[in-house]
Amino acid sequence: MTSDWALRGPEPGADGVPRCPWALSSPDYVAYHDEEWGRPVHGDSALLERLVLEGFQSGLSWLTILRKRPAFRSAFAGFDPSVVAGFGEADVDRLLGDAGIVRHRRKIEAAVTNARALLTLQRRDGAGALDRLVWAHAPDPQGRPAPRVLGDVPTTTASAAALATALKREGFVFVGPTTAYATMQACGLVDDHLAGCRARGAAATGAGPSGSPSLK
Repeated sequence: MTSDWALRGPEPGADGVPRCPWALSSPDYVAYHDEEWGRPVHGDSALLERLVLEGFQSGLSWLTILRKRPAFRSAFAGFDPSVVAGFGEADVDRLLGDAGIVRHRRKIEAAVTNARALLTLQRRDGAGALDRLVWAHAPDPQGRPAPRVLGDVPTTTASAAALATALKREGFVFVGPTTAYATMQACGLVDDHLAGCRARGAAATGAGPSGSPSLK
């Protein structure tokens, strides 16, 4: 992150609404920023999807993953862990030939490993086990002030490191502290919308950036 980029605060989009500046480069990002990022995500399959996609994002732009998300959902059976856990070598080879997703063997294999880890976790702790594990690491929302510029937003935290450790202990892979924190940001465990961004606090109020009730 350059120093100029780090000093940027909320900026108005084409509609005049102030948003985090990272969201302004494309309509896909605007929609994701306004409707998803920072809003609470619950459910084992939904959280598995976010963990897997954040792992695939490593080294790439999130916009690339976002635009390929429908293809990922198709390729990975809607991230149904009972299906993905049954993928074998032939399925991995098939996915390596799927131009709709990111064709990276280790990341594809990690998705299968993580689905199997989730099933093992559910057998021990019941449905919702991953949801409970992830959300147990949500920090106190009053623990730090709202970031004012992009440079105030961390890339990882102690809570994220603890989540990564807990996930690895349960057999999950490709879930380092940075990936764990990106998942926490995306899934609403933390609110890293900048102070002054219209979406700041929207998850807590149930309102979208226009002030209308959220449909999420």
